[in-house]
Amino acid sequence: MFEPGLVQNAAAVGAAFSASLVECVEALTIVIAVSSVAGWRSGLLGAACGAVLLAATVALAGSALVRVPLNDLHVVLGVVLLMFGLSWLRKAVLRTAGMKAQRNEAAIYSKQVDEMQSTLRAGFGDGLNFLAMTAAFKAVVIEGIEVVFIVVTVGRMAGALVPAALGATAAAIVVVALGLAIHRPLTRVPENAFKFGVGVVIVSFGIFWLGEGLSLEWPGGDLAVAAIIAGVFALAQVCAAIYRFRSRRIGNDVPSVSHAGVVGSSSHQF
Repeated sequence: MFEPGLVQNAAAVGAAFSASLVECVEALTIVIAVSSVAGWRSGLLGAACGAVLLAATVALAGSALVRVPLNDLHVVLGVVLLMFGLSWLRKAVLRTAGMKAQRNEAAIYSKQVDEMQSTLRAGFGDGLNFLAMTAAFKAVVIEGIEVVFIVVTVGRMAGALVPAALGATAAAIVVVALGLAIHRPLTRVPENAFKFGVGVVIVSFGIFWLGEGLSLEWPGGDLAVAAIIAGVFALAQVCAAIYRFRSRRIGNDVPSVSHAGVVGSSSHQF
């Protein structure tokens, strides 16, 4: 028998961990790139400052949301989570269907290294590199702000703010440890699969809490979250399959059209 809130807590921690893992991998690529060119002290110092800012944001935002009555948050955050989650899920579905390019960490790493090398040739000194620190700081903050949103909103609504924050922190520690060990971007992490899962969970939470805010009685209580997650996942897979089918059909039609055009123009010339 499930304890009250167990499903929501588990899903909240899982979403926070997965989102943090993905965003940390993306931030790590830039941090390692700038550090390999400008020095590890500059890159790690900028990244550490960004992490401190994010941690402070979680603490401040979390304490502020705790003071707001939970019922008042259901509808507003339900709608916000739906919009935010659908954005993540849409991109993941398009990537799964092959209609949107997968993120290439190796290419991003090479591009960032080239940019930093050209910057250093422009005459910056050998000490702390301000531009490298800024690049690392921005990478951590920009990639991490979505994780903060997920941790604060999903954790607060599920009553698992601290566990969600610990889950996100654990993912960050894993990624940072691996990055420092190999000094290369983590190119084998299935980022899109994680984003797909996070998008499904966030959309499901948005649906569930929006329904509760509208005084909807969910069958099974918290267990309805698991059913919604399964339904959203299945629907997303169906959408990906439809997009994949359409993409392949369009791809097969293009050569036929091109060939017909060539034949038509050739006959016209003769």
